[in-house]
Amino acid sequence: MLSKISESLADLSGAERKVAECALAKPKWFVHAAVAEIAEHSSVSQPTVIRFCRSLGYKGLPEFKLALSASIGHEGMPYVHEELNADDDMSSVVEKVLGNAAASLLGERRFLKESELENAIATLMHARRVEFYGVGNSGIVAQDAQHKFFRFGMSTVAYVDTHTQLMAASVLSSEDVLIAISNTGSSIELLDAVSIAKENGASIIALTRNESPLAQMADCVLSIATQENAELYTPMVSRLLQLAVIDILAIGLALRLGDAASLQLQKSKKAYITSISFTTRIDIKTAFRKCRLKRWLKTVGRLGTGFGKRCSSGG
Repeated sequence: MLSKISESLADLSGAERKVAECALAKPKWFVHAAVAEIAEHSSVSQPTVIRFCRSLGYKGLPEFKLALSASIGHEGMPYVHEELNADDDMSSVVEKVLGNAAASLLGERRFLKESELENAIATLMHARRVEFYGVGNSGIVAQDAQHKFFRFGMSTVAYVDTHTQLMAASVLSSEDVLIAISNTGSSIELLDAVSIAKENGASIIALTRNESPLAQMADCVLSIATQENAELYTPMVSRLLQLAVIDILAIGLALRLGDAASLQLQKSKKAYITSISFTTRIDIKTAFRKCRLKRWLKTVGRLGTGFGKRCSSGG
């Protein structure tokens, strides 16, 4: 229910969006509040509250409240999104931030379709090359994804610059896979890159909101449902959900690849451990040499001082 409200934000009027943000920020309070209280808290008129409920497909406020109450109580979510305030103490901040993150992660279970995950993994298993595109926070996730998938021995790269994405997409082929990551799924530059890749025959996997422009262009959609930007201090949780979905995708692929993935992971881990061991040995040798040099300089300094004194007395 909360995700349904979140996904409807773009389609609501400015006034109705204020009511939606109120419901997202304080769902428990909203269920028990009177229409006048909701209108006052949202800085809108009472008829606007009713119009908001009807925009989401409900006859009125009572029916909407029943649906919201049932959603909070029976969807397996022990946490709900709570509004952060400027005067919150640190204890409240910790509780609300972690609670909001937990609610989003638990809620994601209802939106990820196993069939889409299986389809994505099957596509990746036959890919010649996998490219990850993202901008901003989603760009960080793209880089994290590339860091995970190259360990399977796959040819991978992450691009976070929109100009580079456009150029890279132009040389993809039907043997390649593009994983596009975007919370809103409406970035014009990213959509242009995806369009170019699609024209070249590349398979498109999207991590984005369902029904977004990016989702409509993709061959496979791994839905990301967030209650982002409900109010000023709400922390961004889309990055957490994107990272979690990437982990699910990576682990699922590793399990399907079986021994081949295990061998590649062992090789990369061995290379890292060997590098650390070699670097440590070099550091020890360097430190030992520096220590010997310092002792030698001190000795020379003492000898030089004594020699200087003898020369002075002899003169």
